[in-house]
Amino acid sequence: MFTGIVQAKAPVIAHLRQQALSQIEVELPEPMIDGLALGASVALDGCCLSVTSIEGTRVTFDMMRETLRLTTLGQREAGDVVNVERAARVGDDIGGHLMSGHIACMASIVELDTAPNNLRIWFDLPMDFTRFVLDKGYIGIDGISLTIGAVDHGRFCVNLIPETMARTTLADKGIGDSVNIEIDPQTQAIVETVERVLAAR
Repeated sequence: MFTGIVQAKAPVIAHLRQQALSQIEVELPEPMIDGLALGASVALDGCCLSVTSIEGTRVTFDMMRETLRLTTLGQREAGDVVNVERAARVGDDIGGHLMSGHIACMASIVELDTAPNNLRIWFDLPMDFTRFVLDKGYIGIDGISLTIGAVDHGRFCVNLIPETMARTTLADKGIGDSVNIEIDPQTQAIVETVERVLAAR
């Protein structure tokens, strides 16, 4: 499990593509290496991946075809930067909301509204997932726990404070860029339960 509080931005060192499998290597800040072991879960841009190799501060992860299909990680190249969070431990503060690292879909940025000391970003979401996005609900975007600011005909926005802009990669993206979306599972469960009940009547 993760909390959606990004702990670091890490550069991609290499991306090795094989048939139906990719290996991505990132360089983590030294404090994040402490206690890291093979098989450990780490979220890159919100996607839960298992550590397959550790060489100093360079850490490698395998990405299977489903990960490549559903997330932006297959597009990452050497020199790109990703958001990183290590798995939460018992007793950690839950500063965001509980997240699984299971990406539901990608969304594209359609509008940037810049104001002094904050940034509003509008996203276009695939239609299948719009029913799970509610005004003032939770959502995970590239591994960041955020509150939905508004919803408008299949689009939604979030508002970034300076700390979020500095700590994550989201403020560096532009119109047309894609991001990874994790839907709040509690919201999804409630919506699907209500849909089933109404359909059964």
